[in-house]
Amino acid sequence: MYHDINTPLSDEVIINLKAGDTVYITGTIYAARDAAHKRIHNLILEGKELPFNLKNQTIYYVGPCPAKPGHVIGSAGPTTSGRMDAYAPKLIELGLKGMIGKGLRTPEVVSAIKSFKSVYFGATGGAGALLAKSIVKEEVIAFPELGAEAVRKLEVVKFPVIVIIDCFGNNLYETGRKAFS
Repeated sequence: MYHDINTPLSDEVIINLKAGDTVYITGTIYAARDAAHKRIHNLILEGKELPFNLKNQTIYYVGPCPAKPGHVIGSAGPTTSGRMDAYAPKLIELGLKGMIGKGLRTPEVVSAIKSFKSVYFGATGGAGALLAKSIVKEEVIAFPELGAEAVRKLEVVKFPVIVIIDCFGNNLYETGRKAFS
């Protein structure tokens, strides 16, 4: 099935997304990779203010390349999501609704996705230049010293993703393999 959705995400939108669905996201998403996740997690443990309110937000696991002249952002392909698995369950518990990346997730992340009605989207690896065309604005909002891994606020229009794990725990990586075995 095909969906055009807007961020921030709501439970009503999320329950209609099924593993394998094609989705185009429009609105604000946040970019953060491993180092940023570790810092955000430490801020949570210390009870300090976070760079942005996690409630109903979506994080894209990306460290974009520098923008060429005349471009908003450089190549912006997904990184391996497993690097964020140590931190994702806590962020989901605090209101994070969407994650965009590539690759498998741990059982703990899948459990949090089901418990708190979240969704895991897959972006196409190796297509960073194409994905960057859907990013119309970017701003570093935290940890600029991390360079490519700084937290960024991205405005996206029709950003293409696939639902990998839906809020019911259905996992395209598992169902897809079964369909072709």
